Order: sequence, then C-alpha cells, then structure tokens
Amino acid sequence: MTKLLRIFQSRAFRTGFLLLALVAAIWAILKYRVEVGEALTRLPLWVVAGATLASFIFVPLTMLSWRVILNATGAPVDRVVARRIFFTSQVAKYLPGGVWNFVAAAEVGRDYAISRRRSVCALLISIIISIVTGMILAGLAVVFGPSGLLSRYWWIVVVVPAGIAVLLPPVLNRLVGLALRLMRREPLETDISWSATVRAAGWAFLSWFVMGVQLWLMLTHVGMTANLSTFMLATGGYALGWTVGFLIFFVPAGVGVREVALGAVLATAAVSQGAILVVVLLSRVFTTLADIVLGVAAAAGMRRATAKHAAPPVETDGSGSR
Repeated sequence: MTKLLRIFQSRAFRTGFLLLALVAAIWAILKYRVEVGEALTRLPLWVVAGATLASFIFVPLTMLSWRVILNATGAPVDRVVARRIFFTSQVAKYLPGGVWNFVAAAEVGRDYAISRRRSVCALLISIIISIVTGMILAGLAVVFGPSGLLSRYWWIVVVVPAGIAVLLPPVLNRLVGLALRLMRREPLETDISWSATVRAAGWAFLSWFVMGVQLWLMLTHVGMTANLSTFMLATGGYALGWTVGFLIFFVPAGVGVREVALGAVLATAAVSQGAILVVVLLSRVFTTLADIVLGVAAAAGMRRATAKHAAPPVETDGSGSR
C-alpha cells in the first residue's frame, strides 16, 4: 500500500494522470464536433457567448458549495487552495469509472494538509447536496411545468422528501460517521452544522439556476416559448439529467446518459427533437470546456506554488494512512 501511495504522489504519475484526464475531456467534445459545428450556426453569436459564460459561472459555483462543506469539516481552506483542489479534480471525472475525481481531490488535498478522508467526504457530501437541490428543482418543474410531465416523472416528487431528510445535519452527520466507522476511519474533526448545510445548498441552488438560464436562453432561440414554466422546465431538466448522469457512475462524467435524460424532459416543451439535440450538445460542450480551462489553470497555479514552497505537514486519517 505504501508503494502504491508513493506512485500516486509522484510528480510523473500526477502529470500523466492529468494529461490522460484532459485527453478524455477533450474527446468528450471532439466526438460531437460535427453536430456542434452545425448547432453553432443555428444560434446568434451573443447567445453562444452567454451560454458559454454560464458554464464558466456554473463550475465555480459548485466549487463554492463544496468549499462550504470542506471548511465545515475541519480547518478553513482559503479560496486559492480550494480552487486548485476542486478544479483539477473535476477534470478527472471524464475518465471511466466515476471515482477518479474523488481520487484526484484526495491526492491534491493532501498537498495542502487536508486528509484524504476529509477530501472525499466533503466532495461526496457536496454532490449529495447538488443531487437533492437538483431534485427539488426537478420536482417543481414536474409539478408546474408543461402538462403531462407529472404523469411521467411523478417519482421525482416522491423521492424529494427522502432526499431532504438525508440533508438534515443530525441525519447527515450520523450517516457520515457510520460510513467512516465501516471503513475503520476516525470521524471528521467537526460535525456539519445547519448553517453550513444551508449555505452549501444555497450555492447549489444558484448553480442550477445559472444552468437553467443557459438552457432556457438557447431553447427560446430554437422555438421554445419564453415563460416561467419553460424556465423551470429547463432548470429542473438539467438538474435531473445531471443527477442521472452521476448515478450511472461507470460512464465518464455521465456523457451520453445525461443528454438522453435531459432530452426526454425537454421533449415535453413542444420543441423539435433536432432543436433539443442542438441545445443539449452545446450545453455539454460548454460545460466540458469550462472544466478543462479551469482545471488547466488550477493545475498550472499549483505547479507554480509547488516550485516556491515546500508541502506542509499532512493530517492523518486515524488509521496510520494519510
């Protein structure tokens, strides 16, 4: 195990890992290059620019939600370090398996005196918060969206209360503690508070609304009616698609699965399948582009910082490992 950890921590391995993740992320864009090229000709330039900007806002907002949880489980982490850990780990989600972003977050966090168990728990909890807040918005879209949506996606409304119950700090802290005991790890330094949960959920809600604006902006330029109902449909549809893509963990970053789920929801908005395909593909490409750019920038900043300063001591996981 010690030798394996040394390999993970080596500069050569990390460089190769990042390059492999970047190749996977770029491939996620290039595989749709023909369709995307045609799609770009159907939208005004300002809409394309606005939709791209939305993705570059969405990713940092998810980072802020995660940072709230990370800081709630131990010593505070400043914004620069948080950006480096989160953005570099997000590129790894494009590798097959669904676990590499957790591995990356754990290893990069270790460089900044954050134990692996804390990094993994914070990322997992923030994802759960994203799922629950997304399902709440999806539920609102089902209830108040186009007619016929409720009969098809009624199960979302049933799942939401259970998700909210899981997020209640007394429940969430017990679940986290149980998971760590089963893995024979020490508990987190501090329990997650109501304040941290609410703030993390607030950032998550805001991130979903930003992506809702992105989809709604593009959809209203390919035939969808512009009103509050369709905005909620776009927002809830994206959140539902993201959740389904995450749960199908063996598909890199939910590529393909997310688009199918999102397209199925948007099909109720009286928009042609061709128009939906255009919007869904562009949304995927813009978000992947944001992950790549922010991830590369964070990795570059981390390398510059490493060259100037020695790594600080690292928290232990309470089992002899870091």
